[in-house]
Amino acid sequence: MSRPLHRGVSGIRSSGNSNDFWESQVKDKAGKEDLDRNRSSDPGYLSLRFPCRFFCPDNSPSKYGTSENGFASDPFGIGSPRSRHKLTVLFLKLSLVVIVILALTGSFWWTLSISTSSRGHIFHGYRRLQEQLVSDLWDIGELSLGPSRLKEIEFCPEESENHIPCFNVSENLALGYSDGDEYDRLCGQGSRQSCLVLPPVNYKIPLRWPTGRDVIWVANVKITGQEVFTSGSLTKRMMMLEEEQISFRSASLMFDGVEDYSHQIAEMIGLRNESNFIQAGVRTILDIGCGYGSFGAHLFSKQLLTMCIANYESSGSQVQLTLERGLPAMIGSFNLKQLPYPSLSFDMLHCARCGIDWDKKDGIFLIEVDRVLKPGGYFVWTSPITNAQSFLRNKEKQKSWNFVHDFAENLCWELMSQQDETVLWKKTSKKNCYNSRKPGSGPPICSKGQDIESPYYRPLQNCIGGTHSRRWLPIEERPTWPSRSNLNKNELALYGLNSEELNEDTANYKTAVRNFWSLLSPLIFSDHPKRPGDEDPSPPYNMLRNVLDMNARYGGLNAALLEAGKSVWVMNVVPTNGPNYLPLILDRGYVGVLHDWCEAFPTYPRTYDMVHAEGLLSLETSQHQRCTILDLFTEIDRLLRPEGWVIIRDTAPLIGSARALTTRLKWDARVVEIESNSDERLLICQKPLFKRQAI
Repeated sequence: MSRPLHRGVSGIRSSGNSNDFWESQVKDKAGKEDLDRNRSSDPGYLSLRFPCRFFCPDNSPSKYGTSENGFASDPFGIGSPRSRHKLTVLFLKLSLVVIVILALTGSFWWTLSISTSSRGHIFHGYRRLQEQLVSDLWDIGELSLGPSRLKEIEFCPEESENHIPCFNVSENLALGYSDGDEYDRLCGQGSRQSCLVLPPVNYKIPLRWPTGRDVIWVANVKITGQEVFTSGSLTKRMMMLEEEQISFRSASLMFDGVEDYSHQIAEMIGLRNESNFIQAGVRTILDIGCGYGSFGAHLFSKQLLTMCIANYESSGSQVQLTLERGLPAMIGSFNLKQLPYPSLSFDMLHCARCGIDWDKKDGIFLIEVDRVLKPGGYFVWTSPITNAQSFLRNKEKQKSWNFVHDFAENLCWELMSQQDETVLWKKTSKKNCYNSRKPGSGPPICSKGQDIESPYYRPLQNCIGGTHSRRWLPIEERPTWPSRSNLNKNELALYGLNSEELNEDTANYKTAVRNFWSLLSPLIFSDHPKRPGDEDPSPPYNMLRNVLDMNARYGGLNAALLEAGKSVWVMNVVPTNGPNYLPLILDRGYVGVLHDWCEAFPTYPRTYDMVHAEGLLSLETSQHQRCTILDLFTEIDRLLRPEGWVIIRDTAPLIGSARALTTRLKWDARVVEIESNSDERLLICQKPLFKRQAI
């Protein structure tokens, strides 16, 4: 009878002969030791065994473990399942280490291998992503405000029909301004307008140019019949009220006065007539207190460009009526601040009973005239004060005249002629005249720190400006119009430009103007652009006259429109937060102004037939957001005449955001792709004619 088998580490009991088993055990152990000695002498075996011991150390108390059946066995034996498992784990660990090392090395070399050109592509892509991000954030911001912000903007109350933000006389009076200072510009945080201005009840689309120059609808402007008949200015008197219209043309001798007056000024300069102004170097004229623009309207036919400036007026505004006639004008005041024009901007300044007391405030107004006048330019002053017979009977007038006469001499102005009530001075062309004056005989020359070339509503300075400018060049030495619009290489160098840049800008705008007119021609320049009930218009079928370029750069749009023969004038606006080429624009013979588009533009509602803006949205969104695109569009709507056009060129994401806003302003809009530039788009909008219901 056999006994059960007992397994143990120390010994084995068996039902068989114990001596036979021992002998076999000894023989087996001796064989294994011989095999172990042979392997230890084999280098290949040692090389395999060492890493295995390094990664998988043997922690057993004895050199060899014990098998399940009680036999001692080599843990690294190839045939055992345990050894195969450990080798597999070892291989996986080694593979993981190699993969990590290769990944780190590859990433390092990829970073070093980025070339300058590839960085440029990455930067370009970053800019596009940044623009898209700005657009997306704008859209998200609008959507996050809920349906209340997505609804259409409401119309302003009736009292806002002719309102201009930043010009609030009653508020200025409450702040303590007086003596004419209450009419000055004051822009505060609450000066923005967040509603849409409706035209008057009986508003009519202005007559086409040139008819609209001589006849305007009385309902389109704020003026009373009494203001028409009692206007005191020389050029204000030259109009007549005829039923629903105001006429600036007549067969009466009164209306021949403008031509005679212009002829008189030409003779005082030494010219045959006003047609020779251009030959004398005169192209741009700043008309201070212009009346209703009759002086500039007459000179326009002589290729002279006259900019009218006058104080804000709540009724009977000179600026509003002048713009309604299709002539350049803007609100401007001499009272407290410098005009937003660079030094040495205009060829002539004109004041015909303009209401400015030139002898007040120690002659500081005359210093501002000197600043904006080009070397060799002319200052024309028509006033009863200048009449010798008048001031002989009035000591106060004589005192005023003597002050102006002496002060002009100390400014190095030459008194060229005096006839009746008109006096004409010529500004010096030589800087050394200021140093040759007697000590203390006139205002000092501004230092370089004071002599800012393009001030923006800075307080009036009591020193002579413009003398440090590289643009100091007498008007008689400049090319005459129209040659002066194409500046040569040396002239462009004064502005940091070269001929290639200006030529490229001009060529781009020539193409743009052709494209604009082809897009708008079905309504603006077709053979019969009439509305129901209208008679056929006479040539040139022009419904566009006043054009506003919100980001004018070099004045390329203005140049292209003139070269294309369009009967328009352009207000070239240079944003204060962008590159300032306004001196270049004015030296080319155009008109323009500095302006911050987060503030209201100094003009009345319903001023412009077309508003153009290229790159303005990018310019405004690239900086700290002081105002939104909606703020810009609300201001554009205020400036735009009913049925007027808006053309905006910018990046595709910004145009997409702008397009979404046009529905809130009730504009008709569409987006047009640009073949030459896939990254940009055109947004073309038209403002409908909405009328307030008569009560």
